[in-house]
Amino acid sequence: MLEISGKHPDKSDGELLGKFQHSGNLDLLGELYSRYMHLVYGVSLKYLGDRDDAQDAVMQIFEKLITDLPRHKVQNFKNWLYVLTKNHCLMEIRSRKSAENRLEGLKIEQEFMESGEELHPIDREDSSIEDALKECIEHLKAEQKQCIELFYYQKLCYQEIADSLKMEEKKVKSYLQNGKRNLKICLEGKNVR
Repeated sequence: MLEISGKHPDKSDGELLGKFQHSGNLDLLGELYSRYMHLVYGVSLKYLGDRDDAQDAVMQIFEKLITDLPRHKVQNFKNWLYVLTKNHCLMEIRSRKSAENRLEGLKIEQEFMESGEELHPIDREDSSIEDALKECIEHLKAEQKQCIELFYYQKLCYQEIADSLKMEEKKVKSYLQNGKRNLKICLEGKNVR
């Protein structure tokens, strides 16, 4: 794992973050990140369930910080990093599931989640409904359409969508939920399930 000694133990997170964003000095970012690597590792281990995968996530998230931090106004680094880590892990899990589904093909028994609920058509890798799905997406309200496209097609996490559309993360979740519901209604109207 990444090991950085603290050259500026007297500096606050905000000061180190500001200096990094101003200078691009990776040593400053490394020092700031080292304060929370245990948090990143713990969250990653919780979600990914494997020590090696969690260690990989720690490194991947550091690399992501290099490109993402200069584009964001971060008020509380620890909280922002926690959300970034959680979203990274969820996207990793989602990507693995998507790859597994492609390898195994779509079987009827895979269309049910552990709770017994049927997967939403947009969550399935089913090319036979792609045209109907795209047509239904076009009929969504603008905000729902944007959120659906960014989440499902551009693979952005909630926070990235919120930042991109300049809205609160809970609004993004609401638009996604309502958009999915409206898509399902539209697809059912076209006899697509």
